[in-house]
Amino acid sequence: MQSATERRQLVLEYISDQRKVSMEDIMHEFDISRSTAKRDVQLLSCSYPIVTENWRGGGIRAMDGWYLSRRYLHDDQEALLRSLLPGLQPEQQETMKSILTAFAKPSKETKN
Repeated sequence: MQSATERRQLVLEYISDQRKVSMEDIMHEFDISRSTAKRDVQLLSCSYPIVTENWRGGGIRAMDGWYLSRRYLHDDQEALLRSLLPGLQPEQQETMKSILTAFAKPSKETKN
């Protein structure tokens, strides 16, 4: 059984990933009561940029531009995108490069 702290971390990750959820979504996803979901969201909103809204019986959204953590492509995903790059049109190559810049793991050469 997970602790309240562990559950709240998972709720926070869920909100960050989904961007906008209902209280019912949280209740269902984590198999918790409405009062527990409300308490968790209230506590999290004190420290993180999440906002409660009045829609569908209570909604929660992550503020624009905020994400809990940066996520990176897996090595095989990055390799696939890089292998597709030469076959793209110039404007598509620029878009692909921007995706790789945003989501590829920093290379060891770049760290220095």
